[in-house]
Amino acid sequence: MSRVLFVCIQNAGRSQMAEALFRRAADGRHDARSAGSRPAAQVHPPVVSVMAELGIDLSAREPHRLDRADMEWADLVVTMGCGDECPYIPGKRYLDWELEDPSGRPLDDVRRIRDEIGRRVGSLAGELDGTPG
Repeated sequence: MSRVLFVCIQNAGRSQMAEALFRRAADGRHDARSAGSRPAAQVHPPVVSVMAELGIDLSAREPHRLDRADMEWADLVVTMGCGDECPYIPGKRYLDWELEDPSGRPLDDVRRIRDEIGRRVGSLAGELDGTPG
């Protein structure tokens, strides 16, 4: 089982979607968490809305501040736009996904970002399972 940490700045959009979609794709074969370097007060309402369209409820989720324990827990860290704000721990595998921030975007843009994250986490889950994505 691999442990994947999804990190963005606010932990209110991209990383929340990635964690939820990865959990669905991995179906218990791998574990996931998400965090932000400067967490927002809540998950962005448009993100909650577009995830609900897929039957995923993020309404009770609270953004979480990235801490050293998260980084030590993870086998793989996927960053999404946090750049130098994300700490680096030697020996961890890192991926950087360049994805637009859904904050303040129209619903169609948030859906497009969600769908791109869904494609990426599906491929990642397949890779971690040892099968092509």
